[in-house]
Order: sequence, then structure tokens, then C-alpha cells
Amino acid sequence: MNNSGSTILGYEDKLWLAADKLRGSMDSGEYKHVALGLIFLKYVSDAFETKHEELKNDQYADEEDRDEYISENIFWVPKESRWNYIKQYANSPEIGKIIDNAMEQIEKANPSLKGVLNKNYSRPELDKTRLGELVTLFTNLEIGTDKAQEMDMLGRVYEYFISKFASAEGKGGGEFYTPACIVKTLVEMIEPYNGRVYDQTTTNMIQKINLLFARNPLKSKEI
Repeated sequence: MNNSGSTILGYEDKLWLAADKLRGSMDSGEYKHVALGLIFLKYVSDAFETKHEELKNDQYADEEDRDEYISENIFWVPKESRWNYIKQYANSPEIGKIIDNAMEQIEKANPSLKGVLNKNYSRPELDKTRLGELVTLFTNLEIGTDKAQEMDMLGRVYEYFISKFASAEGKGGGEFYTPACIVKTLVEMIEPYNGRVYDQTTTNMIQKINLLFARNPLKSKEI
């Protein structure tokens, strides 16, 4: 994994501490799907918005033309799935439903993600106040912008969070820890610089190592 951005020492740790404080009494094994799913949602929205702004400044382009994004391997993000829309509901008791709908719309718009994303944020046992606070926390996290991609922020944050979740789960948690090489593979699939993201191989791989946002994480030895 590219560590060119590792000079920002302690960034991941500070982010983890802030996010972990919002966990409350929720089991870390359950909470990781909440946190990591939101990080993925923030990433795809950041990447989309970066391209969206570029197209808005091009008089010959249409910033709502889906093909403009697909052609550059950027996930298409519907309006109600974009972070700028979601963050408006951070203090609303409906935030869980808003996020579930965002995930559903992204899956519909991007076939390679069908059946992969966690869509259980509206369940009653998930504290909506803490969920909204987590949304607010991640609002200030740049993870999919061009600058963030150069620093490999997606890989750094994912890898660090997964390692901390494994530690927090205590005995037995380590068996779900994903080695850096697997995280790197996943990140390279999410943000490919060559080839197309929408193919069957990518779909199968995302479903295989969906530990970041699926219902049942795989043990690393199974990968």
C-alpha cells in the first residue's frame, strides 16, 4: 500500500478515537459495519463530487450525464445518495432511513455493487443520535478527492479501522482481521486506474471480500 501520506502521523488514530466514542454500548463487531459502510459512502460521494464540480465548470459538459462518470471508472451517485444531501439529515431521527435509501440507490445505479452494501441503518436498536454524529464526523473527512486519493486515504483509514476493530473484538476478533495485502486489493478494485470497474470479476471479488460492509465478514484464511 502506498504510504506517501504517512507523514500525517496520528490522523487515523484521532479519527478512530472520535468514531469509537460514538459507539456507545454497541458491540464492535456490529459497529464496524456501520462505520466502514459510511466511510465507503463518503468515499464514492467525494470522488463523484470532484468529477461533478469539474464538469460543472466545463461549458460543453453535462454534470448529470452518468456516462461521464462511468467512462472514468467513477461510481454514479444518485442525488439522494450524495453526502451533501445525507449530511442535512444528521440531526434527524430519519437519518437511518436516509442512509439505507442512499445505499439502495447506489446499488441500483451500479450493478457491480448489487447485494453488497449494508442497508440496515434504520434498525431500531441503532442509536440515531450517535449515527448522526458519526455522519457529522465523517463530513470533515476527505477520502475520495484527488488529493486524498494521492495520499491513499481510503486504504489507510480502512486498514487502520479494521485492525482496531479486530483488537476491540478481543479474543477471536483477530481471525477477522484482514491483512494489508487484501485491503490493498480491495482498494485498487474500488478506485482502479486502469481497466473498467464494472465487470464480473470485480463483482465476484467485491462479494468475496465484502468484509467492509456486508452482513457476514469472511475470515482472512478463507480469502
